[in-house]
Amino acid sequence: MDKNYRALELDKILDLVAAETTCDDAAEAVRSIEPVKSAGEARLLLEETDAAFVLMAKFGGPSFRDLKNVSNPLRRAQAGGSLGMRELLDVAGTLRSIRSLQSWHDKSAGMRTALSDRFSVLTPNKYLEEKIFTSIVSEEEMADAASPALATIRRKIRNASARARDQLDKLVRSPAHQKHLQESIITQRGGRYVVPVKAEFRGEVPGLVHDTSSSGATVFIEPMSVVEANNEIRVLQSEELEEINRILRELSAEAGEFADGIIHSYKCAVELNVIFAKAQTAYRMKAVTPTVREDGVTELHAARHPLIHKEKVVPTDISLGKSFDTLIITGPNTGGKTVALKTVGLLSLMAMCGLMIPAGEGSEVSVFDHILADIGDEQSIEQSLSTFSAHMTNIISILKAADEKSLVLLDELGAGTDPVEGAALAAAIIEELRGKGVKLACTTHYAELKAYALQTPGVENGCCEFDVESLRPTYRLLIGVPGKSNAFAISKRLGLEERIVDRAGELVSRESSEFEKVIGRLEEDRRKLQDELELAKKAAARARDSIREAEAKQAEAGVQAKRELEQARKEATDIVAKTRRQADALLNELDEMRRQKNKSLSAEQKARLRSGMRDMEASADPVHRREVGDYTLPRELRTGDNVLIFDLDKKAVVLEAPRDGQVLVQAGIIKTRVDVKNLRLLEEKQKDRPRGRTVTKNVSAPEAGTSLDLRGMNADEALMEVDGFLDRVGRMGLAQVTIIHGKGTGVLRAAVQKHLRRCPGVKSFRLGAFGEGESGVTIVELK
Repeated sequence: MDKNYRALELDKILDLVAAETTCDDAAEAVRSIEPVKSAGEARLLLEETDAAFVLMAKFGGPSFRDLKNVSNPLRRAQAGGSLGMRELLDVAGTLRSIRSLQSWHDKSAGMRTALSDRFSVLTPNKYLEEKIFTSIVSEEEMADAASPALATIRRKIRNASARARDQLDKLVRSPAHQKHLQESIITQRGGRYVVPVKAEFRGEVPGLVHDTSSSGATVFIEPMSVVEANNEIRVLQSEELEEINRILRELSAEAGEFADGIIHSYKCAVELNVIFAKAQTAYRMKAVTPTVREDGVTELHAARHPLIHKEKVVPTDISLGKSFDTLIITGPNTGGKTVALKTVGLLSLMAMCGLMIPAGEGSEVSVFDHILADIGDEQSIEQSLSTFSAHMTNIISILKAADEKSLVLLDELGAGTDPVEGAALAAAIIEELRGKGVKLACTTHYAELKAYALQTPGVENGCCEFDVESLRPTYRLLIGVPGKSNAFAISKRLGLEERIVDRAGELVSRESSEFEKVIGRLEEDRRKLQDELELAKKAAARARDSIREAEAKQAEAGVQAKRELEQARKEATDIVAKTRRQADALLNELDEMRRQKNKSLSAEQKARLRSGMRDMEASADPVHRREVGDYTLPRELRTGDNVLIFDLDKKAVVLEAPRDGQVLVQAGIIKTRVDVKNLRLLEEKQKDRPRGRTVTKNVSAPEAGTSLDLRGMNADEALMEVDGFLDRVGRMGLAQVTIIHGKGTGVLRAAVQKHLRRCPGVKSFRLGAFGEGESGVTIVELK
């Protein structure tokens, strides 16, 4: 890697990305990433990373498990070679991973992204995958289902073995041979069934001696009665081995036929693994996609160095290339100057590699042909001449390589030599680099360079803030403010006698003293403005919180209205059903009366029918009348008055004067008599303003469950589902989840628990307790 990139620690960032990959080839591809030199290429790479970022947020990350480089075995099979069981299983595992990727992408079939073309070239081969997995149980065992011939041979082997064991069982249990045997067991030597016989009785058991114990007290004899059965077993085992080799040749030939497609799909899967590793790294860094420019402008908001712990890093704003092309950063040691330099260079390199950057929204970076850095982590006022020489050697090489498409970062420019000469040399180097049109950021302790920045157009001061009260740096970079020397204040706070500090102040030149006073006033004004800005930000935050709270209440009201509407519909449905039943009962009763040929109804029957109809009307009217209250009409009602029917909240017009406490009114096209107490007199008729109704649509995100049901799946499908599920709940921060596999034969449970032992995000797991599902579920605790 370029030494400038290594000085900015790009190699460490790529190591973080490589750690998120699944296969060795993807990790190697990440570590070999080189920053691109054009904005178009950088935008394309960032677009792919951003697409992976969005897809992971919506559907969880895809699984790249079992993805292995099988190019060499496939090329050998393509050339007619025979592959071993392990190699064929690797081929099938890679095919399963490719099919899993295709299946995962099918979830987002409606979304067209920058990765759609990459997914479209994947060519799953479920036929070959299933044939290999059906034929091969493990790298040492071929399945009986691999071929009918193999199943027949193995059945014959089992039958011959059973016959041999039956013969030996009879011999072992025979009273005549009990005293001849060392132990009443059946064992094998050289693949043939034998019995252990005491050495002194070897002549008593007719057969072939195959082995002797180390002590010589026991000989292992194959009785003559089982020789034929053992011979048959050996012949069948030879046939079995030959059939297995034939099956391997057949599977290898089929794999060779599909070699080109599998290898191409594997390479595409590796590239996708690299892109999703970038996206996963962005999740961990809380990164964003920056705007990529070509004019050398860098504008970083709340930028964070990605290698500093997230709880310790201090976000800072950095600008370079807009109103000024050179930034001179001053401040005390360990104040964050070097970190600010590295942040500018490293975030630019990350964007040029297609990596999202840990900064705020709206950040901008530029693509450079050269990013040149002279940064040393060991800064000291006692730097040796050899260190100065090494720095100058780097700067000389930078001066030769720099041009208008370069970003130059210089740490402690001019340090390590006489201050007067060092300051002059630093100013000359800055002028030379500016003449080449570079974008330059450097750090220094020299007051002369502060003045140079104040007097020179296109050069800006910057400083790392320092809190004199606590004697601690805040690590915030302030653009446009030169760093104030805090040596006297720090010394006094640490306990140096005041007279010594005062004498030191007298020895400082008048110009330096005035310069420091000006800087001090600037710093004081800046702090006041900063305090006012913080108050404004807090007020804005409170306003945003109020808006969000109001929106949440509005959304909640919408949900409540929808819920009440659904409840009303349900109640209406119940009322209709109940009324229909009552009407049917009345009709049945009338039919019964007609069948009895009653010409007239008795008073009791009429009363019962009227009572049933009143009950039906009451149950069919769900409107509950509002309480009338203590309202009194301001005057007697007259014909033509506008009134409100209070319990129905309906406007009406009086048609006749009140009579017996009732008033005839007209509401719309309906005329009815209403109790006077239920009327409210309205003012003169006004133009009704149309009322709008706001409907709030509440779209709630689908809740991710805390359980995964695997019942009905085979082991391979279940493990792919488990990987995706653990990935989703891991990003949600859940501490415990449940995997439902059922009791059954226990095969699925065993496969799931074996897989969980290898999952890095799983802290522990156990079977469910009583009430949790017992042995039908596995409770997983996440890290």
